[in-house]
Amino acid sequence: MYRIPREKLDQLFALTAEKETLYIPTDATSGIAQFKKWNEGMKMSEKLKTSRSAKDFFFPQTEALVNFKISGKKIDIIDPREECEDFVIFGVRACDAKSFEILDSVFLVDPVDTYYKNRREHGTIVTLACSRPSESCFCTTFDIDPTEPAGDVSAWMTDDSVYFKANTEKGEKYIALVSSLLEETDGADVDAQKVATKEILGKLPFANLKKDAFGGGKTEQYFGSPKWAELSEACLGCGTCTFVCPTCQCYDIRDFDTGHGINRFRCWDSCMYSDFTKMAHGNPRLSQKERFRQRFMHKLVYYPENHDEVFACVGCGRCVEKCPISMNIVKVMKTLGEEEAK
Repeated sequence: MYRIPREKLDQLFALTAEKETLYIPTDATSGIAQFKKWNEGMKMSEKLKTSRSAKDFFFPQTEALVNFKISGKKIDIIDPREECEDFVIFGVRACDAKSFEILDSVFLVDPVDTYYKNRREHGTIVTLACSRPSESCFCTTFDIDPTEPAGDVSAWMTDDSVYFKANTEKGEKYIALVSSLLEETDGADVDAQKVATKEILGKLPFANLKKDAFGGGKTEQYFGSPKWAELSEACLGCGTCTFVCPTCQCYDIRDFDTGHGINRFRCWDSCMYSDFTKMAHGNPRLSQKERFRQRFMHKLVYYPENHDEVFACVGCGRCVEKCPISMNIVKVMKTLGEEEAK
């Protein structure tokens, strides 16, 4: 394990940015924490998590796929991609780091999504352990330890120091890159922080939330539950929950007519929208109840059934914080879980 004094953190950022593009969580003008490209003088946000997850780095909200240039009867096919530069994302929390594994299981299986794969290969993830989890957090429900985050490099920040541990070959390269600022240490302060954080985790509102009632093989049990009508009654279909979710991966592909050709791009979509996957015959889910049920059945039943009981939720709590009607996966789990218990 390695250590750097906190007062030298800006030097570490500067040294990193000399070699690779660096992104850190910082407070935007609106006061919302977002990942931004580091520039000299930029300060790292003290907020627990960014408003939107780090998913954008690998699966951006809008992405050019292919361009068609038309000249008379001639059509040129143009690949708009440029080779990604190497970059470092500093300060990713354990929940978001886990979400990358879930996205990998979708985009890196045959047929491999080369757009996603390219970004993953160029990105180095430096995670940051949580020391002050918020009341909306429930990552431990899904077996995520916020005191021991994954990623290429794990980091812990105490009152006076930042500690680092490399986990992958990329991580070793990053440690070597900034080694002139680091010193080896036993990490005793990190152990003490872990203990203190776990005490906080045990007192959070959702500390006792369990996933045991869900998983593969539960489709018949929950699909026809009368509770879906009650749970979805106030849903606006706004899609906010899907857009802040680190694990949602639905997208639409559209064409834009430039007047001299076509630009084809993909953009995030939401299963909560009435026009989601709408084709010539219409939308297969005609009611908001059906769309609402699809979202949560996918995260709690369909996905784990097809991915060795890994759930498509990381307990980051963003949907808890952002939903305008205060409906979220926690309420769904509690409601259906109580029904199962009865």
